[in-house]
Amino acid sequence: MRPLILSVAAVSLFALTLGCTSNTADSTVIPDATEAVESARFTYPESAKGDVVDDYHGTQVADPYRWLEDPDSPETQAWVEAQNRLTFGYLESLPARKIISDRLTTLWNFERYGIPYHKGGRYFYSRNDGLQNQSVVYTAPTLDAEPTVVLDPNKLSADGTVALSGMAVSPNGKLVAYGLSSSGSDWQEYRVREIDSGTERTDVLKWIKFSGVSWTKDNKGFFYSRYAEPSEGEALSGTNKGQKLYYHRLGDPQDKDVLIFENPEQPKWGYNTTVSDDGKYLVVEIWNGSAEKNAVFVKELKGTSATSPGGMIKLLPDFDAQYHFIDNRRGDLWFRSNKDAPRGKIVQISLKKPAPEKWVTIVPEAEETLRSANIVGNRVFANYLKDAHSQVKIFDLKGAAQGEIALPGIGTAYGLGGKRKDKETFYMFTGYTQPGTIYRYDVKSGTSTVFREPKVDFNPANYVTEQIFYTSKDGTKVPMFLTHKTGLAKDGTNPTYLYGYGGFNIAITPTFSVANLVWLEMGGVLAVANLRGGGEYGEVWHQAGTKLNKQNVFDDFIGAAEWLIAQKYTSSEKLAIGGRSNGGLLVGATMTQRPDLFKVALPGVGVLDMLRFHKFTIGWAWVSDYGSSEDAAQFKALHAYSPLHNLRPDTAYPATMIHTADHDDRVVPGHSFKFAAALQAAHKGDNPVMIRIETKAGHGAGKPTSKRIEEAADLWAFVVDNLGMQVGSSAPTPALGAPEAAPIEAAPTEAAPALK
Repeated sequence: MRPLILSVAAVSLFALTLGCTSNTADSTVIPDATEAVESARFTYPESAKGDVVDDYHGTQVADPYRWLEDPDSPETQAWVEAQNRLTFGYLESLPARKIISDRLTTLWNFERYGIPYHKGGRYFYSRNDGLQNQSVVYTAPTLDAEPTVVLDPNKLSADGTVALSGMAVSPNGKLVAYGLSSSGSDWQEYRVREIDSGTERTDVLKWIKFSGVSWTKDNKGFFYSRYAEPSEGEALSGTNKGQKLYYHRLGDPQDKDVLIFENPEQPKWGYNTTVSDDGKYLVVEIWNGSAEKNAVFVKELKGTSATSPGGMIKLLPDFDAQYHFIDNRRGDLWFRSNKDAPRGKIVQISLKKPAPEKWVTIVPEAEETLRSANIVGNRVFANYLKDAHSQVKIFDLKGAAQGEIALPGIGTAYGLGGKRKDKETFYMFTGYTQPGTIYRYDVKSGTSTVFREPKVDFNPANYVTEQIFYTSKDGTKVPMFLTHKTGLAKDGTNPTYLYGYGGFNIAITPTFSVANLVWLEMGGVLAVANLRGGGEYGEVWHQAGTKLNKQNVFDDFIGAAEWLIAQKYTSSEKLAIGGRSNGGLLVGATMTQRPDLFKVALPGVGVLDMLRFHKFTIGWAWVSDYGSSEDAAQFKALHAYSPLHNLRPDTAYPATMIHTADHDDRVVPGHSFKFAAALQAAHKGDNPVMIRIETKAGHGAGKPTSKRIEEAADLWAFVVDNLGMQVGSSAPTPALGAPEAAPIEAAPTEAAPALK
């Protein structure tokens, strides 16, 4: 079983820096706007224009707001303050904002649990009593025993902005190594605590990013990966390269940690580690800027060489496919892989005879997409996606089918972890109208029983979820989930929120959410499109939305909007779109390509400058999906859809609320800052085009409950006002749901070495 890793690595490739070579602007950039921009309703803050111009393969492209890439400059900070004054002044004037906020606060206040797991003779799980900013980790000797607190992140900061970013319990169940993240940063600081006494050990490990920890079987230490300490002022924006794999022996200062492996000739390599359950092997999955391809090295852990440098067996060195370690058996390693199987399979590879022709296929590729697999109780639990919703198949160790877990509807199942000899496993099932309920599965009897079910004031019978398939521009059939009140009239007047992602092999699957249920209760339709570029249908589907094929993703999203209008669910005047991260790019690209199609746009923490994304933090790693402006053909494609570079002067754009955070070191806020300045300069009309800049927050992971409620209330209030919706004391009561992964408030939940 893998250690719990709450952060994610990012895909990786390298791109060179472009210099300023000309003072002539490309004709596609925004006109000069050195004064405050006025519309009929708003006066936008001044966004001074510089004369920076870059030469891309002979094409001159102006970047007048380059100065906004420096988040710490006095000019940028003054601009941020001015933008927030305008934005929050507008939001505070909206009557719906307080109504929505109050209802969100009431509904968020319910008890919820994380999926339990067993380690060292005891159970561990998380619990939130309702409005706690961060969930608390508990342990108990049995499932029905009174639990004790292991970690309470709420005690680490008054405002909840210090979050638990990862944890791993030692094999004997006596120690926990845990990572903390401050203000939403990807940087983690790891510490070690004695579970029974609560005593903090002296161990403090810094500058860890995109890494968890993996304990050795003797409980004396663990493996982890880290970067060098960044230069002053570079922690939140500097490029992340040169990760190294270390072993930390308990009690030693970090500078005494043993460097297990590095490759100076490959600074883009990153290392995810797993120690096998029997303690015999360290399995190192090496990522190199690709979500679909990685290498695997293995180190045998025996004797004094276990924690010494070297000794790596280059088991799968070619980066020719995706390989994820499942378990080992008699010197053979089991992997989930898409090698010659775009939708995934399970293979057994011998350390002594690792040639591909010697591999044994345990579970062959199926029509469904294999997303995860674990061995528990000598059974293989394989979690598939069937048209973007979960299907769990069970096999014996020879690959013979043993049936399925009967899931309670169309939704998403998470978990199903454990060890080979365990007699039970746990999973969570959730859907758009199904709260996140945790089940215990008895391996011998093959039965599921409820472990924890949220007690919520919500009647799912009042809503319906359906899956439809529409046709995109090139004839491709694309699935979409629609959730709304029962008895909805298809008269073209329903306010509709269309969400998408479409990238990095990440699948968007049904998930329950407080924020989205509030939208549904207000009479809104929730539409979630499963676009190409994602992982819903395996690697072919993913590749169909990458690099020179990226326009397919935007065409799919536009096609979803057109279908909703043609089928009279809604109209352009009642249609809002949203997405975060890569989904923020999606919103930015489609609103600039079809500003007439949408009334409201909510691009969140988006990648909006497609010519310079690779120059900050882990952005260089996204070239595997996007391509790079360093390549002439890829530059042409990127420039054609880059949201920042495709705003047109004197164009009426949708009412837009860009939202980002000042501590986002995944997608640096300069993307959103520059896009906001350019949009305000280009926009013509009464629709507000604003930016909401969160402080002491990052890309989204670990955001405290209080900030999540505030953000959801602000975004929905913006949508309600601009769609002309009526929300008041006589409006229907909003509904309740688990807030853990709502499209309006969180990135996709599927863990992957990708942009999230």
